[in-house]
Amino acid sequence: MKDIVFCSNNCFVLYSAAVQAKNSENKESVPTLPQSPMKERPPKAFHQYSNNISTLDVHCLPQLQEKVSPPSSPPIMFPPAFEAAKVEAKPDELKVTVKLKPRLKAIHSSLEDCRPPSKKWKGMKWKKWSIQIVIPKGSFKPPCEEEIDEFLKKLGTTLKPDPVPKDYRKCCFCHEEGDGLTDGPARLLNLDLDLWVHLNCALWSTEVYETQAGALMNVELALRRGLQMKCVLCHKMGATSGCHRLRCTNIYHFTCAIKAQCMFFIDKTVLCPMHKPKGTHEQELSYFAVFRRVYVQRDEVRQIASIVQRGERDHTFRVGSLIFHTVGQLLPQQMQAFHSSKALFPVGYEASRLYWSMRYANRRCRYLCSIEEKDGLPLFVIKVLEQGHEDLVLTDKTPK
Repeated sequence: MKDIVFCSNNCFVLYSAAVQAKNSENKESVPTLPQSPMKERPPKAFHQYSNNISTLDVHCLPQLQEKVSPPSSPPIMFPPAFEAAKVEAKPDELKVTVKLKPRLKAIHSSLEDCRPPSKKWKGMKWKKWSIQIVIPKGSFKPPCEEEIDEFLKKLGTTLKPDPVPKDYRKCCFCHEEGDGLTDGPARLLNLDLDLWVHLNCALWSTEVYETQAGALMNVELALRRGLQMKCVLCHKMGATSGCHRLRCTNIYHFTCAIKAQCMFFIDKTVLCPMHKPKGTHEQELSYFAVFRRVYVQRDEVRQIASIVQRGERDHTFRVGSLIFHTVGQLLPQQMQAFHSSKALFPVGYEASRLYWSMRYANRRCRYLCSIEEKDGLPLFVIKVLEQGHEDLVLTDKTPK
């Protein structure tokens, strides 16, 4: 018979039956439990707790029948992290030592600590895809913009805005279309009906000067002279920027003078490449942008008169919301009845105006105004043109 006794220092010791008998002799002084009238109990084994001081009887438990246990597994070998406690074993003792394995702590780097724990849903809720780009060997020509536009047009998946209409306005000096560069010919200014000039082309003409209010004077005079002058560089008419050196006949367009590397000065003088000083000059001007308010000074009354007197109406004359169509005419016998101290009433005059509607408070409509003759007197007619309604005609003998 063998018993298991739990000893100190985390080790198990097996004692034989002879040892138990020897220990029982030393326990005569310990009182035994009283006999109970119950049936005889099976023999008892004394379990002792031993330490370095003395042996004490701790519990007295009934001895169970021995069961056949499966063959014991070989002892588990742990790394020598902690040394087992040393117990002095007697010659007739069978000692089994169990060593505890310390729990190793995982050492993570600072980068791994910052990463959030990944969810283990791969294959169930998400998958990882890898993309491989294969570039064929040989010369690869990327498609041009025209091919891309045609391809997108075939697909019909994009909306392309309408192209910006081309500016066909042409400068009377340099004959270039549209507004020029800010640091070059600059924007176009209106000179007359369908006549345009670039700001710097007019400003750097010899006859032109600028007032404090920003008006360019003598532009028409420079234009007349330019119609007879040929540019030294491009050999075209309209050149008005000449060299200020005495007896020098070189004359250029403003854009041609920049291409020929002429020298421009702050006092609005120009020197051709033959007469310009070598190197840089303190008064040299290298930037031609004009952001201030500049306009061409002209006689507006004469300009309006020239517009009205034109027979062919290829252009629309508009002042604010008033659109001028025809001026009409007066015969000699109509002069006395078709005028007043402040105005003339020519027969056939016609103009239209966009003004507030008489039917709706927040809409506008078109009013067609004309002058007719009735019984030798002028008849003023206003026709109201409004969408969704019939034309309303109003007539009277006075314009009021």
